[in-house]
Amino acid sequence: MVDPDVVGLSRLQFALTALYHFLFVPLTLGMAFMLAIMESVYVMTGREVWKRMTQFWGVLFGINFAMGVATGVTMEFQFGTNWAYYSHYVGDIFGAPLAIEGMMAFFLEGTLVGLFFFGWDRISRVKHLLVTWFLALATSLSALWILIANAWMQNPVGAAFNPQTMRMEVTSFKDVIFNPVAQSKFVHTVSAGYTMGAMFVLSISAWYLLRGRNIDFAKRSMTVAASFGLAAALSVVVLGDESGYTVSENQKMKMAAIEAMWETEPAPASFTLFGLPDVKNHETRLAVRVPWVMGLIGTRSIDTPIPGIRNLVDDAKVRISHGIEAYDAMLILRENKNDAQASAILAMHDKDMGYALLLKRFIDDPRKATPADIEKAADSTIPNVPVLFWAFRIMVACGLYFIALFGYAFWRASKRRLDGRGFLRVALWSLPLPWVAAELGWIVAEYGRQPWAIEGVLPTALGASSLTSGQVWISLGGFVLFYTALAVVDGYLMLKFARKGPDGLGLWPKRPDAIPPTAATA
Repeated sequence: MVDPDVVGLSRLQFALTALYHFLFVPLTLGMAFMLAIMESVYVMTGREVWKRMTQFWGVLFGINFAMGVATGVTMEFQFGTNWAYYSHYVGDIFGAPLAIEGMMAFFLEGTLVGLFFFGWDRISRVKHLLVTWFLALATSLSALWILIANAWMQNPVGAAFNPQTMRMEVTSFKDVIFNPVAQSKFVHTVSAGYTMGAMFVLSISAWYLLRGRNIDFAKRSMTVAASFGLAAALSVVVLGDESGYTVSENQKMKMAAIEAMWETEPAPASFTLFGLPDVKNHETRLAVRVPWVMGLIGTRSIDTPIPGIRNLVDDAKVRISHGIEAYDAMLILRENKNDAQASAILAMHDKDMGYALLLKRFIDDPRKATPADIEKAADSTIPNVPVLFWAFRIMVACGLYFIALFGYAFWRASKRRLDGRGFLRVALWSLPLPWVAAELGWIVAEYGRQPWAIEGVLPTALGASSLTSGQVWISLGGFVLFYTALAVVDGYLMLKFARKGPDGLGLWPKRPDAIPPTAATA
């Protein structure tokens, strides 16, 4: 049996470092494309104002990029320190995309960032523009590989268990790369990053306008942010639908928990706008439902039901029983790899062996499980329903708000009316919301996968290293102190350079009403 304290502390440590790291990643994605758009206008028009805009926002991008790389490295180290058995069990599959992502982040992105900052006066305009666009693409490609790795945890395709090595091994790297979950997660995640980058530029520009500073600079920046942000926010919602469909196909318990759907409803299932999930009584009180919506999103049909939590628990009991047979066959094959009967049983039930491993949380040998043990293991497949229910709804509400805000900002920009103080205050105070939505999205994705480290293959409780709780407390405390220090430094630098503004950095005239002679109306 595993030590629940070690597992819980290791999960907490990884969750904190991952959520902290993701404060920087989506902003890097969004800001890189904003820079590419601004510099494209500069190259096409030759107007110096757009070059100065690109350089100023590039300073804030650079601070954020450095922090993202620093926090990402420490997060990846934890696979070896805190999740050693996980790394041993699935390292053949998980390690490849993770290594490619690391190389892209350190070598490709790092080189392009250097060329972006130090190449302004060393290479031609067109070549520098190509560098900026390659940087924007490289940041997205880096995200693609880490999302391929993560998607395999959600939907483990292209791999099979080898009873001789006691590890998962790749059978088709093509299937791993083109995992449908990876595709939907990638487009949804990068669109969220684009939205965050647009909101960052919109909010900081609103602050300048409220202060009466850098007016021409801020209005141009807001116009770009409103246009790009509207397209990105619409994409997040549309592509989120695809992500929801893949969840209903591959992670039915997560979908049921998001909806707090305790029993299978007649097709097409309704969507619960509001409700109070009651875990003890397996019901959702004060539920306000919209007919058909969840059925259409989750199944894209009107006649396919979405299974409820209790039905999925019953299915888990059956899979646990089959998994025990596979587990027994696996042990026989370990002793005699030529046992034909054991090979046949394992081939028949190998997809269910992970469910037998759920029993190791309660007993040492799954083959000795009682009906009560199977019941407990099946119930453990239910994630934290209230957390998923509300995290998903707040995330969706933020997404709809972004569409409304960027749509309104785009309308005001088209009418050249970006000086309304009420609108500017709303834009400024909306700055934290993309981070709220992004973090909640990861909570839904990762917390909703529990109790699995690899969906249906490896329970989280078995993936932890053989550590003591005291050792994990020490590393957890170290990470908290280190990341708190980094947060202070990052916040200080971001505020310092944002408050300085382009005029304080020598990229804009000091007088707020002065426009550079080369900066004619765009």
